[in-house]
This record gives sequence, structure tokens and C-alpha cells, in this order.
Amino acid sequence: MPTPVTLTTVGGVGHLQLNRPEAANTINMPLAVALGEAVNRVAEDDAIKAVLLTGNGKRFCAGGDISAFAEASDQGQFLTELAATVDGAVQALESLQKPVVAAVHGAVAGGGLGIMLGADVIIAAEGTSFVFAYPSIGLTPDCGTSASLPRAMGLHRALAFALSGRPLDAGQALNQGLVTEVVVDPMGRAQEVVAAWVAGAPGALGDVRRLLRQGLGLSRAEVGAREAATIGERMATDEAQFLIPAFLGR
Repeated sequence: MPTPVTLTTVGGVGHLQLNRPEAANTINMPLAVALGEAVNRVAEDDAIKAVLLTGNGKRFCAGGDISAFAEASDQGQFLTELAATVDGAVQALESLQKPVVAAVHGAVAGGGLGIMLGADVIIAAEGTSFVFAYPSIGLTPDCGTSASLPRAMGLHRALAFALSGRPLDAGQALNQGLVTEVVVDPMGRAQEVVAAWVAGAPGALGDVRRLLRQGLGLSRAEVGAREAATIGERMATDEAQFLIPAFLGR
């Protein structure tokens, strides 16, 4: 049986790929577990400086595997366990000390939105459809979408999207802040982004990612204290010690 999430490493880039193409990369328990394990391997591998997140097949991720929900003997317990497991994976993705770019295509629905929003830069293919999806089957969000969607779009746009039942096309998603760019070749563009990160100062970018993501839940004083501590620590790194003299020597 194919691995439901693959991780390959080339040139300092860790490529995380959802790998259930025959099921539109929908989230079942094996995929949820495999995603968490793969993200943990990324976190522990110092050779990985930045991350590319994609989905194999025609769609990035069509949300939860509804057939798995329906077949469970205790459906409520199963959904609770599945949601907790995949949420742990998404939280690990959000907490990585490495920048993440996602290349999405086809469809991004339900929990796929939460996985996608674990990335810092989101490159969407023209023609991609974004669907909140949960209420259409009487369910509610998971994968941290209740927090990540309003952060990306703003509260009222997120509410309008979530409550309307209507999908957003790629242009609407771009205009409303859900994605960063819309291009013909999202994989090619995402590879450009991640290669530039690796060639630059990926350690600093990882700290920038951490500060911006964590800063949303902190007081202004706490943000300032973390920034001061981090910038002082960064000064001692090999990156800063190389890049500052190079800047001064221009």
C-alpha cells in the first residue's frame, strides 16, 4: 500500500506530499498519522532548511474521507479521534522552525484548508476551487481552520465564506487573502520560492515565521520581549556573521 504522505529531501528542501490521489488526498486516520510523522521528521532533520507542501493527483486535498466516517462503528468517537490526530499534525506543521510554501491545485476543501494554511506562502493553480464544505454534511471545522481562516481572510470574509456554502475560485481566494499567488504552474513557482529561501537565510526565515505566527496570540510587551531575545540570538549565528559583513562590504 502506498505511503499516504511522502517526504523527500533534495538540496535542503523537504518535500511533503499528500499521497492518496485515488481518494483526492482525503484525510483518513493513516494519512493523519503519516502527516504528523513526516512533519516530525522534517523538524528533526537539520539538512532540511525549508519545506514544500503539495498533493499528489488531481486535487490538493478534498477534506475528510467521508466514507471512513460513515463506516465507523462509533462515528462520533471516530471523528473526534481523527480530528485530534490530524490537528496534532497541522499544529506541528504550523510550529516548524522552517519556512513552508504550499503549491495547491484542483480542489482544497474542509480540512484541506487547514493543512494548506499551515504554509506561509500559498501558490494556487488557475482553476483551483476552495470550499469550506463542513456544513454541507452537517459538520464543523477541524485542522485549526476556525483560527487560521479568519487570520488569513479577516473575520467577516471568513464567516461569509464559511456560512455561504459557495466555493471561491482562485481569483476570489487571492483577492480575499486566502492564497498568496495564482499561477499556471504552482509547483514551478513554489520551487522557485523555496530555492530562494534555502539560498538566502533559512534559519532567520524560520525565526521570522515563528515570531509572526506566535505573535498573534501574545501581548505587545510579550512580542517585544521575544523579538529582542531572538534578534540577539540571531546575531551569533553563522548566517548573520556571514551576511552582515557581506552587506557592509557592498
